[in-house]
Amino acid sequence: MIRVLVMEELSLLRGGIVALLDGQTDFMVVGAVDNAEQLVPMARKAAPDIALLGMEGAHSHTFALTGMLRQEVPDCAAVLMADRARPGDLRRAAAVGAAGFLLKGTSPDTLAGSLRRVAAGERVIDADLAFAELAAADSPLTPRELEVLRLAGEGASVAQIADTLVLTIGTVRNHLSRINRKIGARNRVHAIRIAESAGWL
Repeated sequence: MIRVLVMEELSLLRGGIVALLDGQTDFMVVGAVDNAEQLVPMARKAAPDIALLGMEGAHSHTFALTGMLRQEVPDCAAVLMADRARPGDLRRAAAVGAAGFLLKGTSPDTLAGSLRRVAAGERVIDADLAFAELAAADSPLTPRELEVLRLAGEGASVAQIADTLVLTIGTVRNHLSRINRKIGARNRVHAIRIAESAGWL
């Protein structure tokens, strides 16, 4: 029996996934949660073989959550489900140890089959996500500039970024100005949008 924990914000989709898996003879849904805060505690308690994580909004939060899940419950494989293919997502999913990455538009049979493959120790990747990854442009930003922009994308102020990276406020401002010039952004918010859509963040 393959034990699955489902995390999906949208109740209709979450209910549909649970019903699909409960209707199979080889799956047991051991929990269903609607937010990230509930995931790791539920995974510790329910000991799933697979956690199926629906991605909403900023994908970076789901990648961080996946990394945390892999550390806290190492026997649980993480399978991510995104609403669309974005450049760079596949690379980031692999970096945090995800065992699979699918699109939410996948068919019920494909979803069930993919989870069976993950339970057997394979990795599964949606073909559209693989093509989006191949289309991702290389980032013109340095690793430090990407760190600064990633923190800015998480809502950190210039002072908070400086404190986190042990830099001066002036140095952080210089990094942000250079980032804008390099990628043709009008401001910090525009730079974050450009970097996210290109798959650099």
